Amino acid sequence: MESQRKSSGDDDGGERGLLHTWKGYSCSVTPERMLLPRPVLQVALGIRHGVLLVEGGQVYSFGELPWKQSQVPGGPTQECALSGQRVVAVAAGSFHSGAVTEDGGVHMWGDNGAGQCGLSGLSAVPNPTPVALVDSDTVPPQTVPVLELACGEQHTLALSVKREVWAWGSGCQLGLNVATFPVWKPQKVEHLAGRYVLQVACGALHSLALVRCLGSQDVQRPPVDKCRHCNQLLYTMTDKEDHVIISDGHYCPPGAELTKDERKLEAPAHGLKTSPSEPVLSSHTSTSHSDSPAPQTSADPSSDSAPVQDLEKEETALANGVLPCSDSDPTAQSEGGSGAVSVVKSSLYPDEQAVKDYLKKLTDNTQTEAKTGGLHSLLPSAVGLASSPSATLNTLVASCASAVGERVASTYEALSLKKMMNYLPSGVSRSGAPTGLTGTAPGVGDNTTERVRQEDSMQGKKSSSTGDIREEEAESMRRRLSLPGLLSQGRYAVHLLSSSYALLLSPRLLRKAVRPRMRAVALTPLGAAVPEAPEVLPTLQTEVWSWGHGEHGQLGHGDNLARLKPLCIKSLNSKEVVRVAAGAGHSLALTAQSQVFSWGSNSSGQLGHMESPSTIPRLAKLSEGIRVWDVSAGSKHTLLLADGDCIQPIIYYSGQQAKETEEESEAKEPGHQEEGEEKQERAGGYTPQPVLLPFCMHLGYVSSVFAGGKRCVALSDRNVMGFIASLHELAAAERKFYCKLCNIKTQIIRPLLELESLSSTLGQVTFGFLQILAGQFSLLCHMTGQHAASLTANLRRGRDVKSLLILDHAGIFLDSYNEYCSTLGNFQVMGGIQALTKPSLDFFGKSPELLQRLSECSEENPAVADLLSALFYLPINHIHEYGRLLLKLATCFEVCSDEYQRLQDSCSKFEALSLQLKRRRKDAEYTFHFWKSFPGKMTDSLRKPHRRLICESSNKALTLQNAGRFSVNWFILFNDALVHAQGVAPCKNLFSTHHVFPLATLWVEPIPEENTGTYGLKMITPEETFTLLASSPMEKAKWLRSINQTVDQALSGATHDKTSVSPGSGPKLEPPISRTASYTFYKDGRLKEATYEGRWLAGKPNGRGVLKWPDGRIYTGEFKNGLEDGFGEFTAPNKALNKNDHYQGHWKDGKMHGLGTYRYASGEVYDGSFQDGMRHGHGMLRSGKLNTSSPSVFIGQWVQDKKTGYGVFDDITKGEKYMGMWQDHLRQGTGVVVTQFGLYYEGTFKDNKMMGTGILLSEDDTTYEGEFSDDWTLNGKGVLTMANSDYLEGSFGGEWGSSLKVTGSYFKPHLFDADKEKTHVVKLGRLCVCSEDKWQAVFVECWSQLGCETSGQGENWKAWENIAVALTTNRWQIQDRPEILSRSHSRTLESLEVIPQHVGPITMDRYHIIRLYLIKACDTPLHPLGRLVETLVAVYRMTYVGVGANRRLLPQAVNEIKSYLNRIFQIVRFLFPDLPEEGGQIPEPTTNLPDQKEPGSTDAPPQSPKPVRVVSCSALLLPVLLPRLYPPLFTLYALDKEKEDGVYWDCVLRLNKQADLALLAFLGVQQKFWPVTISVCMPALGEKQQVLSSTKDACFASAVETLQQISTTFTPSDKLQVIQLTFEEITQEVQSLLKQDFLWSMDDLFPVFLYVVLRARIRNLGSEVSLIEDLMDPSVQHGEHGIMFTTLKACYYQIQHEKIT
Repeated sequence: MESQRKSSGDDDGGERGLLHTWKGYSCSVTPERMLLPRPVLQVALGIRHGVLLVEGGQVYSFGELPWKQSQVPGGPTQECALSGQRVVAVAAGSFHSGAVTEDGGVHMWGDNGAGQCGLSGLSAVPNPTPVALVDSDTVPPQTVPVLELACGEQHTLALSVKREVWAWGSGCQLGLNVATFPVWKPQKVEHLAGRYVLQVACGALHSLALVRCLGSQDVQRPPVDKCRHCNQLLYTMTDKEDHVIISDGHYCPPGAELTKDERKLEAPAHGLKTSPSEPVLSSHTSTSHSDSPAPQTSADPSSDSAPVQDLEKEETALANGVLPCSDSDPTAQSEGGSGAVSVVKSSLYPDEQAVKDYLKKLTDNTQTEAKTGGLHSLLPSAVGLASSPSATLNTLVASCASAVGERVASTYEALSLKKMMNYLPSGVSRSGAPTGLTGTAPGVGDNTTERVRQEDSMQGKKSSSTGDIREEEAESMRRRLSLPGLLSQGRYAVHLLSSSYALLLSPRLLRKAVRPRMRAVALTPLGAAVPEAPEVLPTLQTEVWSWGHGEHGQLGHGDNLARLKPLCIKSLNSKEVVRVAAGAGHSLALTAQSQVFSWGSNSSGQLGHMESPSTIPRLAKLSEGIRVWDVSAGSKHTLLLADGDCIQPIIYYSGQQAKETEEESEAKEPGHQEEGEEKQERAGGYTPQPVLLPFCMHLGYVSSVFAGGKRCVALSDRNVMGFIASLHELAAAERKFYCKLCNIKTQIIRPLLELESLSSTLGQVTFGFLQILAGQFSLLCHMTGQHAASLTANLRRGRDVKSLLILDHAGIFLDSYNEYCSTLGNFQVMGGIQALTKPSLDFFGKSPELLQRLSECSEENPAVADLLSALFYLPINHIHEYGRLLLKLATCFEVCSDEYQRLQDSCSKFEALSLQLKRRRKDAEYTFHFWKSFPGKMTDSLRKPHRRLICESSNKALTLQNAGRFSVNWFILFNDALVHAQGVAPCKNLFSTHHVFPLATLWVEPIPEENTGTYGLKMITPEETFTLLASSPMEKAKWLRSINQTVDQALSGATHDKTSVSPGSGPKLEPPISRTASYTFYKDGRLKEATYEGRWLAGKPNGRGVLKWPDGRIYTGEFKNGLEDGFGEFTAPNKALNKNDHYQGHWKDGKMHGLGTYRYASGEVYDGSFQDGMRHGHGMLRSGKLNTSSPSVFIGQWVQDKKTGYGVFDDITKGEKYMGMWQDHLRQGTGVVVTQFGLYYEGTFKDNKMMGTGILLSEDDTTYEGEFSDDWTLNGKGVLTMANSDYLEGSFGGEWGSSLKVTGSYFKPHLFDADKEKTHVVKLGRLCVCSEDKWQAVFVECWSQLGCETSGQGENWKAWENIAVALTTNRWQIQDRPEILSRSHSRTLESLEVIPQHVGPITMDRYHIIRLYLIKACDTPLHPLGRLVETLVAVYRMTYVGVGANRRLLPQAVNEIKSYLNRIFQIVRFLFPDLPEEGGQIPEPTTNLPDQKEPGSTDAPPQSPKPVRVVSCSALLLPVLLPRLYPPLFTLYALDKEKEDGVYWDCVLRLNKQADLALLAFLGVQQKFWPVTISVCMPALGEKQQVLSSTKDACFASAVETLQQISTTFTPSDKLQVIQLTFEEITQEVQSLLKQDFLWSMDDLFPVFLYVVLRARIRNLGSEVSLIEDLMDPSVQHGEHGIMFTTLKACYYQIQHEKIT
């Protein structure tokens, strides 16, 4: 190797990853440089060999490599077996090595005697050979990729990508459930399954794992719930009321069956496990996340409760003949108490007396803290839940309860408390639910003795029956303090602030101590308290787990026993360990606070402290200010890499000195080696505590150190371009800053918070702020620690800019500092820092050196308040430091590079924040001093934590215009309000009143000077407007700018970033005149005490908003100029009914106006038009509980909240329907009433009664025509006509349906007396409202929507404008509620937004465009026409459905439709003024449109050159209207034609029984028209079949089918079309029969058509015929269609009168 070594002083070679190696620490040692072709990334050292990983992923070995067949002496040799792979990590055990490749593969080589290379059948593995980790739990089994390896003497551990630990090799240090070694095949360490392991380390015969505390982030990863070996559930869950207790005390034996005696031993252990003093995962899970001091400690019984598990392990071990390696001697835990102390060898307590003494010691309330640190002096194992003596003790306590008596009970409490306090910061259950306080303090007194008894009885039970004890325990938990997950022990619990152990108090004492202090703030951030912290920043909430051999105490559990399974070292739980290392017989843990804990063998001083040996972790002794950031452990020495006073890292060495004779001793036989070592130790060649290696300054910037065997290695970099130095400086600064913050937290904030008198001294509010501030400080501190850990890791591995979190996640830092600064400012403004001075003086004494030292204050005798202020503001100065260091880093790069850009950006962010926070500090101080000097009681009401002073007018710079002579006005501008204080001059308390104007609703306008000559500012607030006069233009400008700027910031919510406004600063910001704000009105009037939240415009609500009155009224919707205007919802409580009135609809000028729906508390619902807050226009009122079964419905016209005009009233309870005129809610004028019993009345009404002339018809056509005096009451002259035409004439009296009194003559007309008869046929429809007068309000509304006062009076262009507006506004409203809008509907709306050309001559094309437009417009209620049609359909159905389906109403129903058509046509002609009037003509283009379906021009004579289209309202509008009105209308037709249709149908049924030919003959169809063959589809397509005499329903089948479609069409024109097609079908068939053209004569045609009509079997043909007749387009009546229709009608009558001979 000589050839490659050279002194490290030489300067050539590479600049990165330089490797220096040496042995020992004496002054004569000089490190040697090992030359390699590339920079070294990682080194791993065994006892006599080492492995190097260089850039590019190649691996070199050096030293003694006996497993190689041909050992090349000398320098490093490359491992060629790995040359194809890219290696990312290497590891070395005592005599074997391992490597991890980029894809997670593992390669092992070296000594394999104990299976440590994971390859069976080889005692040594010469070259790197792949080893597969196969997870057999997955289907199919998958190989597990690995992150890192650690190697011991006989075992290897691997950490998988899933953060699980795998092990192979030999010995209990594997932590596996196996009985035979070696384990060749890598196996998962089940005991750590479900936990997130951060790092693993191997000593010679022990293992360490750094594990993340279970927190919220682990909840996502479901833990293993069944044991993979014995398939039992790992957790049992019992819930009792609100407690859920999760137990995971499961242990499965390693494979061997237990003998009977051993089973006996197992039982007490389980009973013990569930004894009440063991921590149970209690129900405080809910609080732990918000206020318990962090889930650092894991009290996971399955993992930590050694007493149970290790006892069992030991039994099994005995059964297998293996040497026991358990925590405690099993004999000490036998079933009863009798044998418990007879055979004790390794137990700590040899007899009952010892137990008593121990108990006495415990219950003593005071406890001197021995040097060893808290409890450890008393009870070496009290650190862990699994500490065997305490568990053994529990058994003993239980078994000797009789001997020790009542004393045990209270001691028992003390014991449980002792445990509880140790693990206090909560444990976390395996399932990942963070629990609060896991220890429970059992009840006092009898409850406890009963518990001990209960436990006694439990001793023999199996673990499956632990449920009841758990429940009892939970119960007692509630009965006692229910110690919350908060810092339940006051000062001793602010645990992350302290590293001391919990004091032992008796529970009663504890109770006293706890109550007043329950308020202490958790200063620990919880798992997810730092924003996004778990994902971004490395965790500090860690645990160290250890297992394996423990003869030197290297496991850290307080004893020298071995552990078969991983166990948590409790005393390290809150220490924020970030790295672990293991030497041959000692272990190291490095914390985020740069301290080193060490434990295990100290034979050569390798622990760095004087305790020898140490079985629990203790701090290594280093001088003040030395911050360690990398550690490594060799066989008997420890290397520490630390920050010193300069930026360059320094190296400390602790442990054995390597003698000069080393070379020979290495060459000795292994047997003599040990003697040599012993001599050497005796010779005293080792360090009592760490010593600084003097040569470390020559090595450059060391990035990591490695130790192994007796060798030491350091990797260093040259300072290229200053980059490396800057990186080191950044990390060192952060580490130093973290330690500083921790000191402030533990030495100042925590002691102050724990002062009992503090909350009374500060007052509740300020104390609350102090708690919040302490919490924020803690968060900041925690985040700094995490960042320091991340920077350190970057130094150790990457040393690049890419992985600097401060660049990618600057937001996390900026936000935390921002938040902290705000809280601090608020605290300061409220006088918090001032108030803290007295308690601080009491606590820290008159000369606060500690404060002065920590606050870095250099003044002579500074004031305590200043010191405190400096302390609290200390973190804020660090931001500038970030900026400086980032800039320094940036200068190491080219200006155009990406890195430079990113560093520069981040730097500017931090610099900006630094400036801003300094400004905010100034503001807070300014404001605080203002409050100090502020007069009077106003301070209390005006002083708010977030309020900062901008400027005030005490210099008389601002006065109120028109102020009284003696009044004094003072204006103070804060960052959230303008305060106007007023008073009278000669008064003692000057300012008697003040008014606060919130800035969000303050508008300021400068008044132009030329008009007034004064410097005025106009202030507008929602309820007041006043003018302020400034003393000079300068002052005016200053105040205007200040107010505007502050208003603008108040609006943008940037109250934190407000600028201290000074004259001439910054741009002139104009805040928006329109804004969103909240305001409560205070002046008398409609809005008194109402709160408005929404949009404003110049002091008035304008836009969307919500207005709430104190009495419960709420308006939500549009405002305009301060009043409700637009669409809105209103709710008003109805006190009497205890329900709400609810209105939803349109408003104008603060009143309901336009369409809306009002739901009354009484259950009535009005849906319709409003005007000036009253029902006015067309509307529908439904009364009754449920709208479905509502007893009455009114639909019609309203005038000023009253029913007035035409309306339909459906009285459901009476079964009557009134259709007629109203006046002031009463029926007045002409009207019609129909009842469910078929009565029909039409006539006059007065005062809601039938009064005056009227006509009454009953179902059987009995008719009365004459005078009425009341409902259904005849009174006066009249004529009563019977159904058979007999009639009575005279005067009548009495109610219809009961007996009538009649005075008059009876007439029986003669059959031949035709004239006489005529006089008594009653003409209906004379006394009812004529159809033109119906629903006028509906049409008026439509016209007014188009912008016309009355029908047709208005501008055409205005109407189109209104339509466009209506469509868009309605669309906006609907977009808020997309569920209303179907896709087809929104397409319709889009097409309607295009206004069709509505001026100019109408051609056929234009006519079609109009027709399509109307169809679409009537399709959506958002279009005025669509709304009109929708309303008309609703009223029509209301009128003629239900009781209204009365045959006598048919003429009125038909007339109503015709009137609709005329009135809508009038609107259409108004919109399209060039459309010809009814009956007018449009010339058709000469090439006739083939798709021309609309009839009309067909009757033009063939020779006329220009065919024309006749315009009619029915052709244009019936297709839109009729389909919607068809059901009620057709029902009326069917009722009217019931008799005729009955006769017709009988005939149809009879005649249809005949076969085709018989029927044709019967109807007199000429034989030549009889079909001979008919085409049939079935046999073969197009085949003809002979018509036989028996053939039925086959002749003219297509024509029959066509005619049947008449029932499926709506409009007359469509029905006529069907008839026409039927004729064409008949003609076609006949033509094919006669094989020639053929002209019909009516005589030939009629019988054939009759046949088709009969065979079509149309049920209500009479109704169809009447409907066509009534609604047919008049222009069609004399054309071809007219003739065809007449033929059909003739057929109908023919069939009715057909005589069948």
